[in-house]
Parts: sequence; C-alpha cells; structure tokens
Amino acid sequence: MFDVIIAGAGVIGGMVARELSRYNLKVCLLEKENDVALGSSKANSGIIHGGFDPEPDTLKAKLNAKGVDLLYAAAKELNVPYENNGSMVLAFGEEEEPKIEELYNRGIKNGIKDMSIISGDEARNLEPMISKEVTKALLVPSAGIICPYSLTLAAVGNAMDNGVELIRNFEVVSIENKNNYVVKSKDGNRVEGKYFINCAGCYSHNIAEMVGDKFYDIIPRSGEYMLLDKTEGKTVSHTIFQVPTEKGKGILVTPTAHGNLLLGPTATETDSPDNKETTQEGLKYVTEFARKSVPNVNTRAVITSFCGVRSSEKSGDFIIEASKKVNNFVHVAAIDSPGLSSCVAIAKYVVDILKNIGLELEENKHFCEIRKDTLAFRKMNHEEKDRFIKQNPAYGRIICRCETVSEGEMLEALKTNPKAMDVDGVKRRTRAGMGRCQGGFCAPYVMELIAKENEIDMTQVTKKGKNSNMLIGKL
Repeated sequence: MFDVIIAGAGVIGGMVARELSRYNLKVCLLEKENDVALGSSKANSGIIHGGFDPEPDTLKAKLNAKGVDLLYAAAKELNVPYENNGSMVLAFGEEEEPKIEELYNRGIKNGIKDMSIISGDEARNLEPMISKEVTKALLVPSAGIICPYSLTLAAVGNAMDNGVELIRNFEVVSIENKNNYVVKSKDGNRVEGKYFINCAGCYSHNIAEMVGDKFYDIIPRSGEYMLLDKTEGKTVSHTIFQVPTEKGKGILVTPTAHGNLLLGPTATETDSPDNKETTQEGLKYVTEFARKSVPNVNTRAVITSFCGVRSSEKSGDFIIEASKKVNNFVHVAAIDSPGLSSCVAIAKYVVDILKNIGLELEENKHFCEIRKDTLAFRKMNHEEKDRFIKQNPAYGRIICRCETVSEGEMLEALKTNPKAMDVDGVKRRTRAGMGRCQGGFCAPYVMELIAKENEIDMTQVTKKGKNSNMLIGKL
C-alpha cells in the first residue's frame, strides 16, 4: 500500500516525486515506458523561460515567475548541466515592435526583473550573427538553458535515493476508486495507494476518464527540431526568439547546455502523441525561420533531427487542481511551455494541494537534496583524470569517440538510479551516441556492456524497451 501514486515519470512527475520524498511517505512513480523522460521531457527546447510571455494572473505566469530561481537552485543540487545565458525576442520592423512593448509590460506585471528593450544595433552588438533586419529586441537576463532529460533523470534518481519506488513498463489501463486507488497495468500488474497524482502528459485526460473526472481534452502538438554539431554551438550566446504567435513562441535559435546549437520547434496539432515523425515540410520551415533570425546559421552541420509532442488545452493554462468529483485525486495536466521552467514550482504547488486535501506530511530527516555528479569525470583536468583512471581503469577506455565517453561512465549509468536499461538509456545518461556518428561506432560496445551487466544475451538488448531489439539472432 502506497501513500501516493504518481502516474508519469516525466520532469513534472519526477519533480513531484522528489518533493514528496522530503516527507515520510511511501511513494510510487509509474511509467509506461522502459525509462523515464520519454515523453515531452525528452524532446523539447530545454529553455528556462524568463517569465514574460504567460498571460498575467494565470497559473503559467505565477509558476513560471516563481519557478526560474527554484529551478536554478535544483539544478545545482542535482548536478544537472545548465547555463543562465539570457534570451532575446526579436522584432523585424515597426509592425512587430508593439509586440515587444507588450511582452515587456506583461513581464513587469508577472514580476520579472531586469528586462530591457534594446535597439537593433544594441542587439547586434550582443549577438553579431543576428539579422540586419532586427529593429528592436526584448532582453531577458534571467532566462537560461538546461538539459531536460538530464533534469528528469536526476529528479527521479534523487527521489529514488530518498525512498521513492519507480515501476517501469506499467501502462495504466484501469483505476478502481473504492477506499483506495487500485491501479492495474496492461500486463496485469497492480498497485494500490491512498492518493493519486495524474502527471501523464499527453495521456492525462485518459487517466482522468478512468476515475470519471474527464473535464478537459488534451491537444497534442508536435514540434520538429534540428540539432547542429558542437562546431556551431557558439553561433549565438543568448536564446534567440521571434515575436510569438497564437501557436507558440516561434522558431528559436539557441545554444544547448551541452554545447550544440538547436533550431525549432514547429507547432502542429497531431492526432496522436505517439506521432513523432519529422517531415520535409517541417524541417524546411525550421530552416527558413531560423535563418530569418540568424541568416548564416549553418544547417550543413545538422547531426540529427527529432520531434517532440507536448500537451496543451483549449484554455491555454496549466490544469493543476484537486479533483472536484473524486477524493484524493490531483490533476497535473496540459503542462506545455513553460512547464520545464516551472517544474519545481509546480511540484511544490502539488504538495500544497495534497496537504490541503488531507495528506499528512512529516519531515523525512534523512532526506538528501544533493545528487552525485554523474558527469564529474569529464569535468576533471588531465592530471585529475590520470589519477582517477589509475584507480578505475574502465574510465581510461573510451567507447564513444565523438563525445569522449568512457566505459567507466557507461558502467556507472547502468548502476545509478534510475538505472539505464537499454541503449538509448545509456545515451541519455552519458551522451554516448549523441555525437556526429550518432552511435555508428559505439552502439555494439554499449550493447555488450548492457548484456554483461544484466546477465542477458546480446539479442535481448533493446534500443528503447519493448519491441526494439537491436539484434534478431546470430549468424
């Protein structure tokens, strides 16, 4: 019997789990995939939004404004790569300049400090590669960039280290609400708990329907991206936006927390959250509008393209509230942008809701907010690495040449909560396979390590869980 069941191990579910692990509670985190962060938390812009964009007095505005500093603090505690690089919103001509003023005034109402409106020339002094057509820009120093899947992995890992149980491959198909919640999976497994938190992303309305409280419909919106090589990572230093439209914040050009350059996303409504295909039309659109901001962006340096699907709702705001129809059930739905920026504030908000509906919170005196730095080895200088390798020889064997990832780091990923279970899991934790060759050289070695660590045959190793075996037999 769990005190709290959380459905969905994305960044929101992970942060809620971490926040609840501060208390003496038995918490279970359910995830339908073979790993955490495989929904919107894996494929997004990784932007820490400054808080000027949401409509004032909405949950988005309040939690974004509160969440930025909380996220920076959590990133330090969890040893997650991030950078407070600031952002710019560009206006191209007099017709777009009023929108810059509007965003500035909205940011003031939301309590965002240190913003300024600068001229096109001032913007180019800061970012020489942006277009000569830029006439004004909104400069937001508080904005930043972070690795979204690293943040999710760290939040879930820290929660697990503090006692939370993660159950993977648990696709919820039914929820019985009697004295407690009895949750059953597609495979026939079941868990029982007193409180239920719905953090299921694009599937949250399906979960709500299972308890008879579906009052919203999630609108899945796909976004296509292009990721450029690290040679292009210094093209711009700020995150570069264009003035937003009804569909979103437009095509951005931004460095990433790992030193690449990212272009995107599109914003296209899709029939299914599982539709993560990139299209010729979408990538052409990304290229065209990225070059509007940065004309000389080098799209010949693209190393991969990808698509993420985010959940939205017709109201345009987050849905975070206790159910009005069933007891001890909390909706955390329609968390699109700026959900990543707001994730820590959202988690604290959810815990307050649970407290208000009767969950007793007793401090966990053994709670530790610090997570071991899983990237510590690559941060060492040559002398430090040399000494470390003498004690740990596996760190001296480089498996992924593109990203310089050692066998030792991969073995650590297979043992650290939440443990990597497949090739993509190792990739997200260590960056093995994220370089120019996209795993062309290192994948067989990664598979060997996974097979050895889990005492399974190579044919049982998967790319991303069920039905994604890398090998089908031996010749």
